[in-house]
Amino acid sequence: MNAAAEAEFNILLATDSYKVTHYKQYPPNTSKVYSYFECREKKTENSKIRKVKYEETVFYGLQYILHKYLKGKVVTKEKIQEAKEVYREHFQDDVFNEKGWNYILEKYDGHLPIEVKAVPEGSVIPRGNVLFTVENTDPECYWLTNWVETILVQSWYPITVATNSREQKKILAKYLLETSGNLDGLEYKLHDFGYRGVSSQETAGIGASAHLVNFKGTDTVAGIALIKKYYGTKDPVPGYSVPAAEHSTITAWGKDHEKDAFEHIVTQFSSVPVSVVSDSYDIYNACEKTWGEDLRHLIVSRSTEAPLIIRPDSGNPLDTVLKVLDILGKKFPVTENSKGYKLLPPYLRVIQGDGVDINTLQEINVFKDPVADPNKRSKKGRLSLHRTPAGNFVTLEEGKGDLEEYGHVCIYADWGLFCFLNSNKFTFQIKKGGFFLEDKCYCKMFTIADLAYQNKMKNKKWLDNKYETFTLGEIFYKEKKNGVPYSYQKRVSELQ
Repeated sequence: MNAAAEAEFNILLATDSYKVTHYKQYPPNTSKVYSYFECREKKTENSKIRKVKYEETVFYGLQYILHKYLKGKVVTKEKIQEAKEVYREHFQDDVFNEKGWNYILEKYDGHLPIEVKAVPEGSVIPRGNVLFTVENTDPECYWLTNWVETILVQSWYPITVATNSREQKKILAKYLLETSGNLDGLEYKLHDFGYRGVSSQETAGIGASAHLVNFKGTDTVAGIALIKKYYGTKDPVPGYSVPAAEHSTITAWGKDHEKDAFEHIVTQFSSVPVSVVSDSYDIYNACEKTWGEDLRHLIVSRSTEAPLIIRPDSGNPLDTVLKVLDILGKKFPVTENSKGYKLLPPYLRVIQGDGVDINTLQEINVFKDPVADPNKRSKKGRLSLHRTPAGNFVTLEEGKGDLEEYGHVCIYADWGLFCFLNSNKFTFQIKKGGFFLEDKCYCKMFTIADLAYQNKMKNKKWLDNKYETFTLGEIFYKEKKNGVPYSYQKRVSELQ
């Protein structure tokens, strides 16, 4: 966040109201609260059949939340005063934990004494397994763990978008292989045009960045900015688009001059791909008469690198796309691929711009155990994620196993330690099958990179030379050596 945004955002006000009072509700002498996040596995009973849409989830988006909202000095005297006044009016009582927040300000200079451990972002994890954990690192701040739950749980949105996007990519990959025998261009087969369809600028950025975990085509610029700022990339951009018409740039010419509008646009963008929405009046007439006859000479003269992309934008996608392809197939030379399917010439393509979701795509292509709902059963104790000999994931409860076996590494701790996933070798560049394979999720990991730690991880076969480590300048790593915790200054000195 910039200085103005940092001053405006107040973590003391970014929680559910009832959590403000929870510091008074824990048992006396509570010193540690440990919480975890999972995408619940829907269990079935004999009397109930409950469907799970997807069996796996793509973990993505926590890094953005941590960097934007929890990194660095987030508690100040002014923010404490603001929260005190707001909650006094909100509750009509002095229930705010002013003493606790002043303690954090004085002892930690406004940095949050919590520790967050998570699997690497981009991991594909079966539902019902732990994704990240949170705990306080100062016994006086036991109440802080679940204070930040509210904002951390908002990672559900990027996780959901990335998961949906991956499932759609799997469908596209399946039919690409069946109809062409290869996955060429898969990363461009589903284009994000969701900017206008979400509730806010931030939602657009988060959702678009999650889409770019799996694809490279987007018109939602906010996602590009988010990735560059919070995930880093050496490439100019992680997502791409092409010049394209909208209905207003066609209808502005008038109904009798649609052909002139088409001709003007394709002439303006003769050396790059250009997409032209063609259903302002009659999509079928536009394809057969205008594109297929009147302007045919302009299309056939275009290069493979600069095709015309005709965009139907209304009607039933199932019917419209097939009819458009049939018309164009009669107006332009088609070839047949090795699978026996007809192909339009490389200078001509079709993109469906409306009515596409995962269903139409398939057609086109503290321990609790509620009796009433077994799906809300919480896991017990400290959790770790493990892989079975068969390659499946399982979460071990009650402190069993090694937390770091699959990479549940510390990504946030006192003074702002981050395990920073860089997009250059992260999901934006994954090639294997064009979609996530959990054992092929390459990423660059910025973490505590002293040789001993790195070797320790390699010896456990977790890194297996797929990950690189690098050190951030701003770190604070609490680790015991001979029973003595490292100090911030000593740790920085050793790493330098």
